[in-house]
Parts: sequence; structure tokens; C-alpha cells
Amino acid sequence: MPSPVLEENVDVHDRALLTQARRMLDEAGLPEKMAGLVLEAVQKNADWRGRRCINLLAPEAPTSPTVRRLLSAEIGTRAAEGHIGRVNRWFAGTQYIDEVESLCTELLKRAFHCRYADYRLMGSMLGNLAVYQALTRPGDTIMSVPQPYGGHSSNRLDGPAGLRGLNIVDIPFDPVELDVDLDAYARAARKARPRLVAVGMSMTLFPLPVREMSAVAAEWGGQFFYDGAHQAGLIAGGQFQDPLNEGAAVLTGSAGKTFSGPQSGIILWNDPRLTKPVTEAIFPVLVATHQVNRVAALAVSAAEFLEFGREYMAQIVKNSQALARALDERGIPVLAAKRGYTQSHQVIANVKSFGGGLTVASKLAEANIITNKNLVPEDKPEDWDRPSGLRIGTIEITRLGLMEEHMPTIADFFERVLVKQEKPESVRRDVEDFRQPLQAFYYCFENGRPPVKAGR
Repeated sequence: MPSPVLEENVDVHDRALLTQARRMLDEAGLPEKMAGLVLEAVQKNADWRGRRCINLLAPEAPTSPTVRRLLSAEIGTRAAEGHIGRVNRWFAGTQYIDEVESLCTELLKRAFHCRYADYRLMGSMLGNLAVYQALTRPGDTIMSVPQPYGGHSSNRLDGPAGLRGLNIVDIPFDPVELDVDLDAYARAARKARPRLVAVGMSMTLFPLPVREMSAVAAEWGGQFFYDGAHQAGLIAGGQFQDPLNEGAAVLTGSAGKTFSGPQSGIILWNDPRLTKPVTEAIFPVLVATHQVNRVAALAVSAAEFLEFGREYMAQIVKNSQALARALDERGIPVLAAKRGYTQSHQVIANVKSFGGGLTVASKLAEANIITNKNLVPEDKPEDWDRPSGLRIGTIEITRLGLMEEHMPTIADFFERVLVKQEKPESVRRDVEDFRQPLQAFYYCFENGRPPVKAGR
């Protein structure tokens, strides 16, 4: 009997890189040397991305020294299944963990001026799944923003909303103004009568009409859900809209973006009637033990935000506007010029004429400038791999102490690579010279506020 023919391996990852990893492990031989390869890769990333690059990723934020220390704290080895309190825990000996988690809860409430907060989920995508678990049933209709206009997959068919078995209707969006088309939305919403209207944007430049949209949904008892993954810090810092006070039932967020904390999902609400369904969706449905070191780090991040958040977020917005203007002036088209480009941490450039988002992001990375490809309204969903846009964020450069006057220098680097077509390696030397002196993070208790130049 012939041997069965094995099918070729199917893998979503880059097969060449996996093959390289296997070869490295084979050559290392001993497990201790294998571990050394991991440590070496981590250090290489720290040396390059952490010290020699201009990091302009909108979903990334550097954490303060204290937050980084807490992420490796002893408390992270401890299990704390359940809600806060001895009776609520499965394990004994959690009195100090209860203290940490109580402090985190109350700090988040103060930072966001809300009545209820939960901190247990690892990311905002899981936070969105918790909201869909709590506020919808399979087969319900929701409305959310489609992806070419900035909508995120967590609120679409290929994310938690689809996993929940929801029927998804598009929120009409103006491709020029980059805003909800309120008249078209009202017509579509009254026809579909969604149980939940979800606004979650990975391309987020301006506040959205939450009050008007939630008022329409309220006509038939629908609720409004604001996915503030990117905007959480801006919201807490008073530099964006306040969704919970504009009609949103629930606000989710990511602590690892503008909030500048550890990778964490945050869920916030005011209505006590939502407490049971939301928290039961979190535990026991989506989480058991929940990385208490991360919770401690999140708590300190919230305390940092109470002290520095308003100034920090205001400077992020100023830097975004200054960088967008400088790029546009150098021949790199930036979206929403007529609206002042942005009111957030993001700048979106249309780089189709330079080869598209994938090509441009890769070329800039060779010059130690880190960005990401991004869909823009002219793209189709199938352009995901090779979109026309480039997304640029100002979180990290702001925490390094840079101000508006530094943005033209960064725009010059873009111009040299894209417009003047200099070799990336020649630009890289100047990028490293610019970045090397910038090694301290500000807006934190260790280093305080950035030094201010005389006359500023």
C-alpha cells in the first residue's frame, strides 16, 4: 500500500523567515544558546528601533521607565481570577492584588471622568468583543464605518462583530470631508434600525458627530458604542471629543496608543444597568487571569496622565498639524488640508504617486523612519496589501520632547527620500544623527516635562 501523500504546509507567516529561524535553532544546538538568539533579537530591536529610528507609528507609544519596570514585576507571576474582593476571587492571598486593581479602577475613572471602568482585557479588540457580547445577540443588526474610510476590522465582518454573528450595515462616510454623512446616516439608520451603532476608526483625524448619531439610534432604543482605541489618550487629555458625555453608552480604548501605557484594553461606561452585562462578558467569558503586572503598569500610566496628560496630548496635536503642513508644503499630499489636516495624533498622506503605501513605508524604513501603509478613501478593501496611503503618528516623537519647530526637519527627511529620491542609506545617517540625542521620555514622573527653549 503506497504511503499517503502529505499536503504541503500551509502557513500565514513568511515561510522564508520561519525557515531561517529553524536553521538558526539547528545551528545553536543547545537550548541555552537558542534562548540567547531570542535575547539577541530583542536587543537588536532596542538598539535600532529604540535609539536610532524616528518612530512615527500611530498605534505605538513609548512607556515611561516606571511602567516598563512594572511589566517585569514579581506580581506578574500571580493569578487573580475573578472580580476584585476576597469573596469574588478563586484564589486566596490576593489582598495586595486587590489593592493594585482597585487603584487602577479608580485612577481610570478619574482620568476619563466616568463612573465605571474595567482594565482586564489585553487589547481594545477584545474590549470590542466584550461590548458585542454584552449589548447584542447573534443576528442583530449593527452599523459601523467601512474600512477604506478608516473603519477598523474589529467592528466589521472579519472581526469580533462578525464573530458575534451580527448583520453589518455601513455608516455613510464623506470621502472628502472624512466625516459621517449625517443625512445619509439618518436615512440608513432609520431603515435598518440597528441595535448598536459602532464607531471605530483606525484612521482617525477629527471628532465625529456622536451626539447626533446617538440621538437617531435612540429613536428605536438603539445604543451607540465608541471604539476609542486610538483616541483614548486624546479623550482623557481633553483634546478630543468626550463620547460618554455625548451619547455613547460604552467607550473602549487601547492603553498602548495615545494613552501611552502598556498594551491593554480599557472599557468605560456610566450607566449602572450596563455593569452586569459588560463585566460578565469580560469574566468569565473572555478572561480568567489577566496579567496583574500589566494592570499595575496601567495604573501608573493613568496617574501619569492625571499629571501630564493635558499638556502631552495638546503637544501631540500641535505636532501632527505642523508635520502635516510641512509634508504638504514639500510636495507630499496630505488628506483633509481644507480642515487643517488633523485634530489628532495622526497624519494621512496619499503617496500613490510615490509608489503606494507599501513601497513608501518600506523605503522610509530603510532610512530609519517608521510609518505604516494605510487605506485611503479612493482605495478599495481589496487594496489592503498595497494601499495608496501612509499613516503617520506623532506620539513617540512628542514624548521624546519634540515640538512644532522640529517637524520641518522630519518632513525634510521625507522629502529627500520620496521627492528628491535620495538613497535611503544616505538619509539614514542624518536621521540617526537627529535621533541619537533624543533618548529621554518626558511627560512622566521620572523626567517631568520637556525643557522649554528661551522665548518659547
